[in-house]
Amino acid sequence: MELPAIEIQIKTLPEGPGVYQYFDAENRVIYVGKAKNLKKRVGSYFTKQHLNNRTRMLVKNIMKVEHIVVASEMDALLLENNLIKKYQPKYNVMLKDDKSYPWICVKKEPFPRVFPTRKIIRDGSEYFGPYTSMKTVRTLLDLIKGIYPLRTCNYDLHPSKIAADKYKLCLEYHLGNCLGPCVGNIELAVYEENIHAIRSIIKGNFKESLQQFKTQMKSHAEQLEFEAAQRIKDKIEVLENYQAKSTIVNPKISDVDVFTILSDESYGYVNFLQISYGSIIRSHTMEIKKRLEETDGELLRLAIIEIRQRFHSQSKMIFSSHPLDFGEEIQIILPQKGDKRKLVELSLRNAKYFRMERFKQMKIVDPNRHEKRLMAQIKTDLRLSSEPVHIECFDNSNMQGSNPVAACVVFKNGKPSKKEYRHFKIKTVEGPDDFASMEEVVFRRYRRLLEEDEALPQLIVIDGGKGQLSSALKSLEILGLRGKIAIIGIAKRLEELYFPEDPIPLYLDKKSETLKVIQQLRNEAHRFGITLHRNRRSKGALGSELDQIPGVGPKTKEVLLKEFKSVKRIKAAPKEALVEVLGPNKGNALYKAINSPSAS
Repeated sequence: MELPAIEIQIKTLPEGPGVYQYFDAENRVIYVGKAKNLKKRVGSYFTKQHLNNRTRMLVKNIMKVEHIVVASEMDALLLENNLIKKYQPKYNVMLKDDKSYPWICVKKEPFPRVFPTRKIIRDGSEYFGPYTSMKTVRTLLDLIKGIYPLRTCNYDLHPSKIAADKYKLCLEYHLGNCLGPCVGNIELAVYEENIHAIRSIIKGNFKESLQQFKTQMKSHAEQLEFEAAQRIKDKIEVLENYQAKSTIVNPKISDVDVFTILSDESYGYVNFLQISYGSIIRSHTMEIKKRLEETDGELLRLAIIEIRQRFHSQSKMIFSSHPLDFGEEIQIILPQKGDKRKLVELSLRNAKYFRMERFKQMKIVDPNRHEKRLMAQIKTDLRLSSEPVHIECFDNSNMQGSNPVAACVVFKNGKPSKKEYRHFKIKTVEGPDDFASMEEVVFRRYRRLLEEDEALPQLIVIDGGKGQLSSALKSLEILGLRGKIAIIGIAKRLEELYFPEDPIPLYLDKKSETLKVIQQLRNEAHRFGITLHRNRRSKGALGSELDQIPGVGPKTKEVLLKEFKSVKRIKAAPKEALVEVLGPNKGNALYKAINSPSAS
C-alpha cells in the first residue's frame, strides 16, 4: 500500500481510545501501540521528524495500519500488552519473563494443607502470590508452621475415614509439628480458624492473630496454666518480631502497589513493591530494553500492565515516581513526603541496586560493555558526531599572577591515561591572563600532535566559561582544527556546559554519568596543574631566599636542590648537614639566614 493510501486511512481513524497495529510488506505485525486518540497518535508517526534511526526505519516499513477501538484507556493498555505478547513485534519493547514463580497454596480439602508450589491446579484451592523468591515463601511458611501446627501428609481426611480409625499418628505429631487431625485430635472448626488466621498473615495482617493469642495467653494465666501461657507468649514474640522486620511504614498503608523507574540510553529498570498493612509482601525489578524513543513514562506504563498481570495485582492505588493515567479505575499518586514518599524512595533504591548489579554482571561477561555504554551516553548527552573515546581537558593555574602554568589531562574510554598527561609553562603571556594562557597551551598542544602525526581527541574540555572556550577556539581555528574536534567549556559555579556559538549553556542532571566524567576530567586537570604550580612556587621561594645571602649563586642553589630536593627539607636541615654540603662559611650563613626571625 502506498503512503498516500495510508494518509487517507489515517484521516478516517476515530479520535477515541484504541490500539493500532503496523504491518510490513509481508503482512507481519511490526509494531503495536495504544492511544488515547488514535487519529492523532498514528498521524504523528508520519508528520513528525524522527531523530531516532530505528523510528525512521519503522515508519519506512509501514505498509498497512489496523486499529481496534476500545471503551477506555485501561482496556487499550491491556489489549496492547496482550497483542505484544502474541505477535512479538520487531519494534516493540519486549516484556518477556519465562520464570515459573512460586505460590503458597491453601488446598481445598478437609483440614487444608498449606504448602509452596509452582504449578496452579484449578480445583478450587486458594493460591497466594506469585512470589519472586522461594526463599521468601519458605520464610513465611516457617513462621506460619511455628505458630499454627499444620498437617503435611496427603491423606484424605474425610470425617468418615477419621471416624473409622483409618489412620495412625505419625512422627510429625510426636515432634509437635501436627495436631493430629487424622485421628480426630482437633476439630475441623478450630483447624479452619487457624487457616483463616494464616490467610491474614500471608496478606500481611498480623493484628487479628496477635489479638487472638493475647486473649488466649491471658485466659491461661488466669487459670494458672503457666506453661500453656508461656507457649502462647513465645508465639506472640515470634509474630511480633516478624512483623517488626517486615513492617517498614505505617500499617494503615495497605493494598498499594509502588512502581518506579530508572533508565539510561539503552535500558529501563522498573521496580515493583506490593504493600499490605505497611509490609512489603512482594518485590520485583524488571529490565526493559529500549527499542525506539520510549520515554520513562511509556516504559513504566508498559511494565505496570505486565507486572500487575503477572502477579495478579488488583490494587486500586499506585504510588509512582512518574505521572501516569490509567483512567478512573486506578488512582495514581506521586507522594512528596512522609511514609508514602519513603516507599517510593525505597523502590527507587531497589531499581538502582538492581541496575548496579546488572553492570557488575556485564563487566564479568563483557568487560568492555560498560565502557561502550558510557561512550554512547556521553555522545548522546553532548550531541557529538562520534563517541569520545579520547578526551583531553585543559586547566590554567597561577597564584596572583606568579609562575603561571597549565595542565592537559587525557582520558581514554572514560578512564585517566596518566602517561599522556602534560604540563605547560606559560611562555608568551605576561601577568595573570587566563584567556591568553589558554590560547597558548591549546595551540602548543595540538600543533605538536599535528607535527608528530599523533592521534587527536574526539572531545576537548576547557575548564572555564565562554571566555576560555573562545580563546581555545582561536587556536583550533589557526591550526585548521575547528569543526574537526568537538570542544566544550565547563563553568564551575553551576556546572554549566558551553558549546561554541551557543549562548545558552547546557545543564546536565547532577547524577548524570556524563557530567561525572567531565567533573572528573576537570578535577584531575586542576590537581595535576596545581602540582607543577606548587613545585615552581617552592623553587621560586627558595631562589628568592638564597638570593638574599651573599656568596650564594646559581651553582650553590643547584647543589642544595640536588641534595635536599625542596625548601621544606632545606629549612629543616641541621647546621651540620648544610656545612657538610656547602662548607663552613656558606653553610653557617645559609643556616642563619633561613632560621632568622625575619625568615619565619
